[in-house]
Amino acid sequence: MIYRLISTAGQYGSEWRCGKRLGMDFSIRDATDADVGPMTEIYNALLETTTIEWTEELHTVEERLAWQHAQAEADLPVLVAVDADDRVIGWTTYGPFRDNAKWPGYRFTAEHSVHVDGAASGRGVGRALVEELLVRAEAAGIRVMIAAIDGANIGSVRFHERLGFVTVGELREVGFKHDTWLDLVLMQRTLAEREIDR
Repeated sequence: MIYRLISTAGQYGSEWRCGKRLGMDFSIRDATDADVGPMTEIYNALLETTTIEWTEELHTVEERLAWQHAQAEADLPVLVAVDADDRVIGWTTYGPFRDNAKWPGYRFTAEHSVHVDGAASGRGVGRALVEELLVRAEAAGIRVMIAAIDGANIGSVRFHERLGFVTVGELREVGFKHDTWLDLVLMQRTLAEREIDR
């Protein structure tokens, strides 16, 4: 199967190849306002019952729409994976690592997030999303991509390892949810060496 990665800007024409055993046709494109509802549903799906995200407040469509507009204004990509019926089955994005306006030394580093509908899990959707996101990040001048993962989320750690991320540290008991102290695993992938304009 060939999964074509589609950009509304028409700049990216790479293809995503995946084994037929996955049995799912999907494409990747830039998110639109119409995608925010299903993206929010995917985001909220595991929020109340897991520690994948360290908040207990459900996200709202209004909040996420404002966030998506802010991402667009900052020229930060938000990508969605859609099935053959154009139904959103996953999404990904990246943003600044720490506050690179306050500490500009971090401006070549970013932190990403990826979320996949449970029904589409294990079918290559997350991998395709992240791989395309890394292409966009490198084109935008990002040198290192960070993944900050709940220490109990071993599946996400293994997922990122398969994508070439390496564990570089663990912060013990820095989060709290469901009456439990939580560890944070930090992983990174270097995208490219870059010359710095002085």
